[in-house]
Parts: sequence; structure tokens; C-alpha cells
Amino acid sequence: MTVIDAPRTPAAKPQRRRGINWEKWGWMYMRASGVVLVVLIFGHLFVNLVAGEGVKAIDFAFVAGKLADPFWVVWDTLLLWLALIHGANGMRTLVNDYATNPTVLRILLGAILASTVVLLTLGTLVIYTFDPCPAGQPADLLPSFCPVNL
Repeated sequence: MTVIDAPRTPAAKPQRRRGINWEKWGWMYMRASGVVLVVLIFGHLFVNLVAGEGVKAIDFAFVAGKLADPFWVVWDTLLLWLALIHGANGMRTLVNDYATNPTVLRILLGAILASTVVLLTLGTLVIYTFDPCPAGQPADLLPSFCPVNL
């Protein structure tokens, strides 16, 4: 007895997506930013909690001294931006996985985007517009590098 193979239809060629694969870049960002964040966070914790006098030294003058140094301004800006975007991307992934209603999906993604933009804007403004030597403050509360107006 001979088995006759039925004619097969040719396999459909996979459609190539055009444009940017945002999921791939989001995945890559999460891995890269996670590694950089580990360094930034542990450096931040070491300087603030371990080095010097530890937690009891954190006051206005300590923060003012750190934000007067361009190195720490860049460090804190990187920490802020990477952490917020990393967290927002994680939330976006969760919403994409669990929100089934298209309207709810759009609302949640819009809320994530809006809150991320607001927090990034406000945080960056605080870092770059912080005045370590506010006028009218007692000299003993100001950092040592502030001029004393008598």
C-alpha cells in the first residue's frame, strides 16, 4: 500500500515589523539601568549613611554641601532619572500584561506617563535650583561655604 502525501501549502513567511521595537528596547533599558542603578544606589547609601558621621549628620547643611558639588548634582540627577524611568517602565509592563480593556489600558498608561513627567520635572528642578545659602537664615544652620552677611 502506498501512502500519498497530500500537497502542502507553502509556509507563510513571517511578517517583518517595521519601525522601532519598543518592547526590545524597554527590556534592554531595564537590564542596563538596573546595573547602573545598583552602583548609584549603593554609592548614595554609603555616602549618606556610612561615611562621615552616618545618619545623624544628614541635615540641611549636609544636603546643601552635596548639591553645591557638580559631581553630586550629576550623580543625583542620574539616580533620579534612571530610577523613575526604570520604575515607570516596570509599571508599563505590568499594565500591558494585566489591563485587558483598551480604555483602561490607555488611561493607566497615560497616568504613568503623566506622573513620570511631573516627578522628573519637579525632581530635576529641585536638584538644579536648590539654593544652599538662603537669605535670612541663621549662620549656624548654613553650610560652612556660605558667606555670612552681618
